[in-house]
Amino acid sequence: MTPTDAVAVRTQHEESIVTITLTSGQKNLLTPAVMNELHDAIAAADDDQSVRSVILTATGDTFCGGLDMAEIHDGGDPVEFATALVRLLKLMPRVGTALVCAVNGDALASGFSIACACDLVLAVPESQLGTFEAGVGIWPMIAQVPPLQRMLPRHALQNIITGVPFSADEALRLGAINRIVAADRLHREARKMALAASVAGSALKAGRQSFYRFIDLSYDEALDEAYHSFNAMLKSS
Repeated sequence: MTPTDAVAVRTQHEESIVTITLTSGQKNLLTPAVMNELHDAIAAADDDQSVRSVILTATGDTFCGGLDMAEIHDGGDPVEFATALVRLLKLMPRVGTALVCAVNGDALASGFSIACACDLVLAVPESQLGTFEAGVGIWPMIAQVPPLQRMLPRHALQNIITGVPFSADEALRLGAINRIVAADRLHREARKMALAASVAGSALKAGRQSFYRFIDLSYDEALDEAYHSFNAMLKSS
């Protein structure tokens, strides 16, 4: 078991699983530095041939409250925040390791986006999940993208257009999360899910990447691409 401490992200490698924990403060808010750290931690885990899955979680009773708006109001460059967020969210579907999110509390705004960008999500019963920007008169222009990839548009819009986050029960019913787990079992169940998600072994990398690539294709295009990927997989086995 090897822990690594950084400014706002802690990583721990145990067997084939790397746990990446946000430790950026009471609400685990996102700054460009935090998002870049998170990006680099995921990328480093993906580059490690011994790693099959990554668990994303956080300290405290909030998973992530979104962007650090106080820092933006104090002169932080909004473009830098947006650039770092887009860079992180683009990475997540491209890695070859399974991503499991253990939501230990509220996952709001961009925090909800990060959860939605993971493959599998467990959340504690009391968590609230969703964007809130519309409720304060702005639009979650970037944060809306991962929920749109995970949920039916009408379900995603229920949160996005009102700014009212989902309860854990609603998020489960509408497909934003996979399971609700008590807080004292969250990490243990996340590890079980991470192990289950990596059962494909060496085939996981190409398989996961193909899954996200095929989502954006038409039915016929996906089948054509699947045929070529299948042949490539045979040649590499």
